[in-house]
Amino acid sequence: MHCLVFFDILPNNLLKVKNTIFIASLIFIISCSPASNREGQMQQQIDSLKSKLGNTYKPGLGEFMSGIQVHHAKLWYAGINSNWKLADFEINEIMEALDDIKKYNADRPEVKSIGMIDPAIDSLNAAIKQRNQALFKTSFQLLTNTCNNCHRATAHEFNTIKVPDTAPFSNQEFKPM
Repeated sequence: MHCLVFFDILPNNLLKVKNTIFIASLIFIISCSPASNREGQMQQQIDSLKSKLGNTYKPGLGEFMSGIQVHHAKLWYAGINSNWKLADFEINEIMEALDDIKKYNADRPEVKSIGMIDPAIDSLNAAIKQRNQALFKTSFQLLTNTCNNCHRATAHEFNTIKVPDTAPFSNQEFKPM
């Protein structure tokens, strides 16, 4: 009788020991191997994204300035034709481009001087809100002069801006509808 009890207990204990070893081995394998494999996969993804981000197109300062020059001219014709909605749109386009310059070209030394344009922008915004053409003209001249002062301060004096004398686009009506 004692022998039967011993043999009944032995297989159960062996089974428990085998199960414990199996579970411990499984936990060890799961916790060690896949984690390092997952870390390696994550690092590869990070490296791939860094490479893609490094090769993403970033507009240069010149592209932004060319866009501002177009909006500068359109702003002039909108304002002298009392098209205040278009003038408001164009001044906001200029402000958006200036914000983008600060965001995408912050590493350029010229960007440190860009804040000098803020008073001229504020003056133009006030003229547009008041629908005051006389104030608009003086504020626009202030903007133009400030652009040139910034160009001189950043060694770009060769790029002189002026009040437009020819509409930039023959396919746009600048008078309000």
